[in-house]
Amino acid sequence: MALTQQFARLTPDHLDRCRTSALTSPGASPGWDPPDGDLLDTGWALWGLIRYCRHTGADPEVITLLDRAVSGDLDGNVGFLDHDEVYDGFGDPPRLLAPAAVADISAAPDRLQLGDLLADMPASAEVAATVCGFGAGFDGAVREHLTEHFVALREFYRTAARHTQRVVTWVD
Repeated sequence: MALTQQFARLTPDHLDRCRTSALTSPGASPGWDPPDGDLLDTGWALWGLIRYCRHTGADPEVITLLDRAVSGDLDGNVGFLDHDEVYDGFGDPPRLLAPAAVADISAAPDRLQLGDLLADMPASAEVAATVCGFGAGFDGAVREHLTEHFVALREFYRTAARHTQRVVTWVD
């Protein structure tokens, strides 16, 4: 099973219900049940985009914000989500981004001109996949793959910012 980057948009009430459930239920189950419309799976694409940005010398501030978008903040109090009901336990537990961080991140993709950045991507799908860290086994159009998942991330964060939601991010 491949690891993928996951996101959930949550209200404070939803997080409070999960925290209460973890404190009161057998096995510390957080009752993790975000609506499907508030979940996003970007596969490996964003990791590849960040790697490509570093490789091409993109604006370090944009790279930092993209990295923060997928990694979350260390200071979010969501230890109760460190449960196999939420993620498989591989890697770091889920991390939270508060509304202010979500708003910052939602503005970052506007500063990243993806078309300009990807304009110099190698024409060979195999070489482009390697530069992005996907390896020789990647099957598909790298530029389109990165663009599709970047657009999904941008819209996901914009919606979360509009609704003053929190974002939980994890690898599963």
